[in-house]
Amino acid sequence: MKPVIHIDEQRKQELNKKRWFAFRINLFFFFTFLMFSVLIVRLAMLQFVEGANLKEEEAKVNKAGTPIPPIRGNIYDRQSAPLAYTISTQSLYFRIEQNQPKDQVVELAHKLEDLFAQYGRPGTNPMKAADIIKAMDVGYDLEKNKTAKQPSYNAVPRRIKSDLSEQEMAVLYEHRDELKWLEITEESIRAYEKETTPAVQLIGYMRPFSQAREPKNGLPFYRDKKAEGYLDTEDVGYDGIELMYQEELRGKNGYKTYPVNALQKIVGKVEITKPIKGNNLFLTIDKNVQLLTEQAIMDHLAWLHGPEGRNYPANKGRNAVTGYAVAIEVETGKVVAMASMPDYDPNVWFGGISQDDYNRIQPFINNGTITTAYPDYPQAEISRHPTSIVYIGSTIKPLSVLIGLNEGLFGVNSYYRDVGVFYYGKDNSKLSNSDGTAFGSINPTQAIRVSSNTFMSAMVGIPMFQKYLKAAPDKWKEYLGQFGLGVKTGSNLPREYEGLSEFQSNTKETEQSRMVFASWGQNEKYTTMQLAQYVTTLATRGKRLRPIFIDRIETYDGELVQSFDQPDVLNEVDFSKQHWDAVINGMESSVQGFANFPYQLVRKTGTSTQKVGGGKEVDNAVFIGFAPKQKPKLAVAVVVPEGGFGSFGAAPIARKIFDAYDQYYGLDDNGPKGGAAP
Repeated sequence: MKPVIHIDEQRKQELNKKRWFAFRINLFFFFTFLMFSVLIVRLAMLQFVEGANLKEEEAKVNKAGTPIPPIRGNIYDRQSAPLAYTISTQSLYFRIEQNQPKDQVVELAHKLEDLFAQYGRPGTNPMKAADIIKAMDVGYDLEKNKTAKQPSYNAVPRRIKSDLSEQEMAVLYEHRDELKWLEITEESIRAYEKETTPAVQLIGYMRPFSQAREPKNGLPFYRDKKAEGYLDTEDVGYDGIELMYQEELRGKNGYKTYPVNALQKIVGKVEITKPIKGNNLFLTIDKNVQLLTEQAIMDHLAWLHGPEGRNYPANKGRNAVTGYAVAIEVETGKVVAMASMPDYDPNVWFGGISQDDYNRIQPFINNGTITTAYPDYPQAEISRHPTSIVYIGSTIKPLSVLIGLNEGLFGVNSYYRDVGVFYYGKDNSKLSNSDGTAFGSINPTQAIRVSSNTFMSAMVGIPMFQKYLKAAPDKWKEYLGQFGLGVKTGSNLPREYEGLSEFQSNTKETEQSRMVFASWGQNEKYTTMQLAQYVTTLATRGKRLRPIFIDRIETYDGELVQSFDQPDVLNEVDFSKQHWDAVINGMESSVQGFANFPYQLVRKTGTSTQKVGGGKEVDNAVFIGFAPKQKPKLAVAVVVPEGGFGSFGAAPIARKIFDAYDQYYGLDDNGPKGGAAP
């Protein structure tokens, strides 16, 4: 019996083994099926749910793109004469690398200084080692012999110099093993008219984007542009039209895209997306009229300093060194000339500017027709001379009379007895006409013509104060703003200044005193551009036009994008025809420099007196005018700080501007007088 029992146990064990094996096989297949099912579900998720995102990630990882900067659009005058354009040039760049020895970088800067001085283009101001170090942006200052700020970025090479000469490139290539961390790149760069560039400050200039976006010294316009495709090495508009129309001029980046593997090695052919070229701008400025305007200012400044100018009343004008002028077409609001003189050669920005060059042109960079510009005097003397923003003087008087008539302070046939002096206030303060002249019995029209300070004070300033009391300055500013004074002109030019309305801000004086001096232009300082808009508003009899600087925009290939043919009326003042006639008739008179002028001139000159450093008083020459009287074509404003009487210091400049426009466009319906076709 024992053998039987043994066989049964053995069979049972074999059966258990088979069952356990089958169980394990089933368990294996179950987990295999489960894992396969999870894999299928995950693949489905990847395919249908996460596929789009993964494709984007794949594109990022497997493709390396290099931006291609666009070609910047050109700037022309209204007759298609080139003013600013893009050319191809060879530029030298410096690469920042980790742990670059300072002594070797400084040594490299000195070698480049010698190289540029020896092989650079003739007539250029070679860069010094200190300027080169600044351009490298490596974080130290040779001039002060100290460590400066750390580099703002490391990945992008810094441009050291553009427009390399053939000799410079030959030496750089020959000694490339010795001159480490350098590379030469072909790129597009801005250039300007070589001989005489018109309207330099209006056109503006360009700087590297890396500087334009700096938190402290950069421009707000660029601080958020990093994500929009701007390259740190590219030049961008920094002022004037170059900045105002940066987006239109720049165009859009292209890209070189390379397929790469996980090790970032190129594994296929390059794909190129071409950049979109920037648009071309055609300014309203006419090159010929602009150049004649600039020459008129410089010639008259020379005349004021010459023997004839020194003989004019009280030798006034001998200290004048600057002049500003704006001419606007009355029918359209287009600015045909804008001169801030002296100016400078904008090609100094070409390929980077040295500190010496920047210091030299610094007094001439600002556009003095729209913002504060300083005269080119030594630093210690600047405070003793006025800036480009001066009191507008008697040019305010046509508007003063208009305000008085509209407020009902007097009528067009009201008369005032002008005895040459006027007393006002509790302390019996005294003011007088120029040279104390008594004009006798005068009406509002005659008061403008003879430029009576006492009429404005007695008939406008005092009554305005009596009517509005402490609110009088605010009411005065409201009126002036409707004519473009004390407010921005709407030109949208960068850095435009709204002027200084001292009749509001000068709280040391009583409201009565402020209104008295404001009524004849000694309590408000405004720009030449504002004066030009003001006189244009007089010429249109109440329509304040936006100054227009762009005649049309075209693609780089010449297709029209936009034209600016219609005037843009910012606001309109509704005064009676009788009041307009009274004021404009008062402005119709001859003046110095306008002998034999073939049109009816409507004008007002001003001699604004202001105190400067050291308590010295200076006289500034101011002129506003338009012509012809019946159908105005052109409005002109001229300001010559320290130019003396407006009739001598500014009016002769205006005459040449009117003549220039008449020559090339015509001040009547008969077309240009010089035979030039507009």
